[in-house]
Amino acid sequence: MKNGLITLEYVNTVIKRRNRNIHKGDCGRILLIAGSLGMAGAAVLCGRGALRSGAGLVQIAALEEIFPIIQVGVPEATCVSRESLNLDKPRYDAIGAGPGLGEESKNGNLIRKILQNYEGTFVLDADGLNQIALNHMQSDLRKSLCKVIITPHTGEAARLLGIDIAEAKAMDRGELSSCLVEKTNAVVVLKGEGTIVATPEGNSYTNTTGNPGMATGGAGDVLTGIITSLSGQGLLPEDAAKAGVYLHGLAGDLGAHHFGEFGLIAGDIAEMTALAIKKTLG
Repeated sequence: MKNGLITLEYVNTVIKRRNRNIHKGDCGRILLIAGSLGMAGAAVLCGRGALRSGAGLVQIAALEEIFPIIQVGVPEATCVSRESLNLDKPRYDAIGAGPGLGEESKNGNLIRKILQNYEGTFVLDADGLNQIALNHMQSDLRKSLCKVIITPHTGEAARLLGIDIAEAKAMDRGELSSCLVEKTNAVVVLKGEGTIVATPEGNSYTNTTGNPGMATGGAGDVLTGIITSLSGQGLLPEDAAKAGVYLHGLAGDLGAHHFGEFGLIAGDIAEMTALAIKKTLG
């Protein structure tokens, strides 16, 4: 069992300069299942986070009604209807689901299908986690063919564990993350001050980047895009989670330095992610 901090020295061991002869297919083909009526921006932020952290090809599965918003907001991504989604195993190097997804039951069915059939890394956030809790799918997580990463805040953690949010807030954050690992057998990213990454092997790591300005709507959507992107580029789930939270926090720090903490928005974090990687590489 290991406990430690997520630092620049660690991130430099997993985020490295690219070979000059690579092409976009070498940089990760990822699928993001995100967005709904009134929450198309979540899909845009998730897509921007994925692309700014180096994903070669990003496809967003969404309602056709919001395609125009997504394609204007993140023109580098392609869109596919969730109704006609093809989940052939070789098609995607990683999948992320949840930002702005909504609570329709068919979204829960789609998540269950991925858990039962997909063999890559699957990142679950926001409404994706709420679908797990609502449909009592924690056992599906434990039995999944996927390598699962979950990214809950304290409220989502409480719902996953079936406890009151006040009880979750009263728990030590290390204990709360351990309970989530035991319940789901996933790599857990427990968001908040000093985000914790906990693993099924019993390891626990605390992030060292980030600031209060990141307490803003959409910041978690960007993080989902980053972690899914890094997973698609070949990082192991633990490494993708740890490097992802570090880069996300560093992007937030760079954004706060430029705009100030009070004016920081999620779009700033997404855009600063590329600069965070540049700074990490030196």
